[in-house]
Amino acid sequence: MKRFLPAVLLPLTLLLAACSGTSSADGSGGAGGSVDGKGAVTLAVGDQKGGSEAVLRAAGELDDLPYRIKWSTFTSGPPMLEAVNAEAVDVGSVGNTPPVFAAGADSKIIVVAATHGSARGEAILVPEDSPLTRTTQLKGKSVAVAQGSSAHYQLVASLKKAGLTLDDIKVTLLQPADALAAFTSGKVDAWAVWDPYTSQVLHAGQGRVLTDGEGVVNGLNFQVAAPSALADKAKAEAIGDYVERLRRAQDWVFDHPEEWAKVWAKETGLPYEVALGAVKLTHGTRVPVALDQAVVDSEQGIADTFADLKLIPRRFDFADYVDDRFNKDLPPSTSPARSYGKASSR
Repeated sequence: MKRFLPAVLLPLTLLLAACSGTSSADGSGGAGGSVDGKGAVTLAVGDQKGGSEAVLRAAGELDDLPYRIKWSTFTSGPPMLEAVNAEAVDVGSVGNTPPVFAAGADSKIIVVAATHGSARGEAILVPEDSPLTRTTQLKGKSVAVAQGSSAHYQLVASLKKAGLTLDDIKVTLLQPADALAAFTSGKVDAWAVWDPYTSQVLHAGQGRVLTDGEGVVNGLNFQVAAPSALADKAKAEAIGDYVERLRRAQDWVFDHPEEWAKVWAKETGLPYEVALGAVKLTHGTRVPVALDQAVVDSEQGIADTFADLKLIPRRFDFADYVDDRFNKDLPPSTSPARSYGKASSR
C-alpha cells in the first residue's frame, strides 16, 4: 500500500459550488507540530449534512482539541474529494465509491480510515404512487443519481442483481438537491440515494423504497486525506487524532442512540422518531474497522466495475491509494455491522 502519488488537479467548479459554509472548532493546548503553543495546526475537514462535525460535537469529542478545525460542507463525496485533491481539504468522510472515481481520475487522495455498517440507507426510491414494485421494472425508466457517489455503485449493483445494466435505464446525473426536485416533480421515475435523504423522503411521504443496498454493496465508509497533509508531521498527527475521535464518537452513537437522534434530527430537519429509526437502522450500526486486504479487494471490485463500464478513465490498483498507518488494533473489515437488540460487535 503506497502513501503518496503524483496526480493532476481536477476542476474546482464543483468544489466551489459544494462548499455551503464553514465553521471552526478551536481547541486550546499544544499539539505536536504547533508553532505557537496554542493549537496552531489547522485541519481543514470536509463534511456532509448531519455528518462528522455534528457527531463529534454531540459526543464531546470537539472539547479540548489540540488543534483547530476548519469545516467545509459538501453535498456529496465526489466534490469533497475534488477539494482534497486541490489541497483545500485535508481530510473528509465519504462513501465507498467516491474514492474510486477520484483515483480513476488520478487525483491526489489517500484513504486513511474506514467504518463498516448497514447499507439499508442506500436505496433506490420511487414515488408513493409509482406502479414499480420490483427492480426489474426499472427497465426503460429514468433514474436520478449523483455521479461517483456511493449510490451510483448501489444502482449498478442492484441492476446487476436484477439482470439489468445501466444501458437498460435512463440515467440522470444529479446532485441531491436537484435530484430531489426532479424526483418530487415527476421528472424522473426513481432516485438512487443515501441517508439522510432516504429518511427525509420516506418521512415526507414523497416516496418508498424499491430496493436497498443490504447484501448488495459493502457498507464501507472512508476518511480520505490529502497526501500533502499526511506528509506534514503536525497535520498527520492531527489526522490520526481526528480519526480516533471519530471512532470514539461512533461508539458513543451506539451507546447513546436517543441522544444522537435528537442532534441528528436538528441537523437534518427530521422528526425525532424518524431520526431515531434511521440511527438504529444505519448510523448506529457502523463499526470502525481496519484498512485490510478485504477492503482493498472489495474496493478493487468497484473500481474494475466502473472501468469496465468506461465511467472512469483508467484502471488502477486501489491499494496504491490506501495508507494503513492509523489502523491500530481495529477489527477486520469483515466484522458484522452492529445491530440493536444484539450484542455489540466491539
